Amino acid sequence: MQAMLLSEYSSLDVQDLPQPVAGRDELLIQVAACGICGSDVHGYDGSTGRRIPPIVMGHEAAGTVAAVGGDVKGFAVGDRVTFDSTIFCGECEFCKKGEVNLCNDRQVIGVSCGEYRRYGAFAEFVAVPERVAYKLPDELGFAEAAMLEAVSVALHGVAVSELKGGETVLVIGAGMIGLLLLQAARVAGAARVFVSDVDATRLKLAKGLGADETFLATGGELVGEMMSVTGGRGLDIVLEAVGREETIATGIDSVRKGGTVTLVGNISPQIGLPLQKVVSRQIRLQGSCASAGEYPLAMELIANGKIKVAPLITAVAPLADGPSWFERLHAREPNLMKVVLDPRRKAGVTQ
Repeated sequence: MQAMLLSEYSSLDVQDLPQPVAGRDELLIQVAACGICGSDVHGYDGSTGRRIPPIVMGHEAAGTVAAVGGDVKGFAVGDRVTFDSTIFCGECEFCKKGEVNLCNDRQVIGVSCGEYRRYGAFAEFVAVPERVAYKLPDELGFAEAAMLEAVSVALHGVAVSELKGGETVLVIGAGMIGLLLLQAARVAGAARVFVSDVDATRLKLAKGLGADETFLATGGELVGEMMSVTGGRGLDIVLEAVGREETIATGIDSVRKGGTVTLVGNISPQIGLPLQKVVSRQIRLQGSCASAGEYPLAMELIANGKIKVAPLITAVAPLADGPSWFERLHAREPNLMKVVLDPRRKAGVTQ
């Protein structure tokens, strides 16, 4: 089969690799769409340490069941499916509580690190356990379905933030996850949602997706703006979708006493923490990892239009053009959001 291999950092090429075989509890899926995640772009250059070459990346995917293992009961050849990027054991204490994202034996499709290597979906075929797969509703196209993983991450980030309704929320970072956090916060009943970024184009998109106000600001300037719009009180919840020390510090400075800063962004492996501010103002710092059962809700919200993903898809391109799209995304070319690769599409045919 054709697959896009990261053979060494910053070096991707499409080559012929052995086609995977479905294990007894697995589905073999013919990939119809796989989105390029920001974590893939950071893995591409080695900055995260979680895409150690050689590896076929790709975890935001959908396609058609091509074969099933002997123990598979709920799926058949021809079913249109997507799948969770998290492979969980189903047996540990966390899995039994439904916290599959915290599984003691957790692996992520398309990731290679010191503990494991799991080939992903930038390929014609990928094999995944039946327990992480979901059938797609007829009204959901493959490109939109490739957005389900990101939508579920946003829904989980809002869920662990424990919105009750009526809150004032700031989303820091108007990238893919930030724009989905904006929409997820709206669905959860937030009264006002603000979005900040350093890219005016992204903020324009945020406004179109329902942000009450957007702010082309960071640091102390952004804190001042947040104090102004909240009458000096501060925000109820900050959803931090960048993952850098300076943006997390801004979130802490912008939230009210007793408020919550939820950390969804994950670029910097380690940061400094303004401990006295957190302790003396009784701020809750809440981490959010992947998702834990939000896929069905994500499918429902996309299907009924309450979360819009089509405006976030920049292009659907053939797998053969994947290396050049990675270069463009890594170079931070303006006006690029989500690029979806379709291994069935002929080279050069992009929409």
